[in-house]
Amino acid sequence: MADLILVIDEGTTSTRAMLFRPDGTCLVTRAAQLTQHYPEPGRVEHDAAEIWDKTLSVTRAVIDEAGGAEKIAAIGITNQRETVVFWDRETGEPLAPAIVWQDRRTAATCRALKEAGYESVVQAKTGLLLDPYFSGSKIGWAMAHWPAVKAAGTRLAVGTVESWLIWKLTANENRGGLHITDATNASRTALMAIGSGQWDDGLIDLFAVPRAALPEIVDCAGQFGTTTLFGSPIPICGIAGDQQAATIGQSCLAVGETKATFGTGAFVLSQAGPTPPTSRNRLLSTIVWQLGGRRSYALEGSVFVAGSLIKWLRDEVGLIGTAAETEALARSVPDNGGVYLVPALSGLGAPWWEPDARGAISGLSFSTGKAHIVRAALEAMAHQAHDLKTAFAADGVDWASVRIDGGMVANDWMAQDMADILNVSVERPKFAETTALGAAMLAGIGCGLFSDLAEASVMRGAVETFEPAMDSAARERRLDGWKHAVAKIVA
Repeated sequence: MADLILVIDEGTTSTRAMLFRPDGTCLVTRAAQLTQHYPEPGRVEHDAAEIWDKTLSVTRAVIDEAGGAEKIAAIGITNQRETVVFWDRETGEPLAPAIVWQDRRTAATCRALKEAGYESVVQAKTGLLLDPYFSGSKIGWAMAHWPAVKAAGTRLAVGTVESWLIWKLTANENRGGLHITDATNASRTALMAIGSGQWDDGLIDLFAVPRAALPEIVDCAGQFGTTTLFGSPIPICGIAGDQQAATIGQSCLAVGETKATFGTGAFVLSQAGPTPPTSRNRLLSTIVWQLGGRRSYALEGSVFVAGSLIKWLRDEVGLIGTAAETEALARSVPDNGGVYLVPALSGLGAPWWEPDARGAISGLSFSTGKAHIVRAALEAMAHQAHDLKTAFAADGVDWASVRIDGGMVANDWMAQDMADILNVSVERPKFAETTALGAAMLAGIGCGLFSDLAEASVMRGAVETFEPAMDSAARERRLDGWKHAVAKIVA
């Protein structure tokens, strides 16, 4: 009997295929880097054809290593959220670049809607705020500015990345693919009413989005069609946006359990249960999963720049040669030397929501060295997390502990700094790729390997814990310096 689970983890800078046993053991990983395009300041795009080609390549490689498609019980898919793809239903080809979640081109549109008083309506229906981060305004912009998208008419299909991948996986020569999205990704578009789990006509009209181009909203686990691209048919059984998948992979199943993922950006979700939470401190209410038509919700804080800051220091500034160097550099100096780095390279996310803010390094002097700047970059992760913790607490959801994951948390210095600044226990799983793990858990439920999320949680495995060790005076000095640094760039 086939019992291996194949996960497609399509992120912002890479796409991966991973093979899991039901006990959570990851057998194989294959990855390919994705090209990000920056046509103008504030604009970030992907080539959807490249996403598909590289996803197909790594997926095929993993299936070959598994011994063939007949060994795979199910496919789970997790993806960068809010990024929008536009394609032709007849040809199956992209009509325009994919607009990435980091893109800021609709800042003026969102600001105008906010000034017109629409933000309270949007927040009440969607749990989100008016910000170019979310998909709805991106789709409206494409309809207004890209002739090929507008001219497609009934041939136009629009969806976030998982929709694009599912379409391509399930299409064949005789018919187009399935056009679906799961509830977690749909909840990030600003087009879905999260209470009903359906597209909202008022929001669709507000952002000037063609309803007929949108996908059908489905559960996160189930039988969602099959792909025959790899020989024997393989069912697609699990779908979730990356941050929701990581929350599941961290087994945050009880109300109040919190995870923080440090990947390209940083995202904190606290489990809220079956009732959508309401934030008065500019946090987001989002669907964390939908199973059997029933939704569970989370309170979320989104930071736009985390691992991408280290990538910028490496690739654009040339301050480091590899991300792995940052830990030794941070340890090589006793403190930050008064240097603070506010990483608003694509605006500031929660709780500020300032799309036009720009990054800044302050406190420089002749005694500042490379190590101080790198340490300040790592410290910014804990500082941004502390801003979110303050907002969560004000909304009545303080963190008793935090479960961390993502590529950055392999850095022990950063994990300890997080515990010190947040002043809570920080728990890190031995297998840190919990986004892929969550998608595997959902696929396992969808194909019948597990009965529910509690049973699937066996896949999480062992964890290690970092306890706070910083005295309160040192903590307050750090946080005061951070507040002054942020104040310089936030109007």
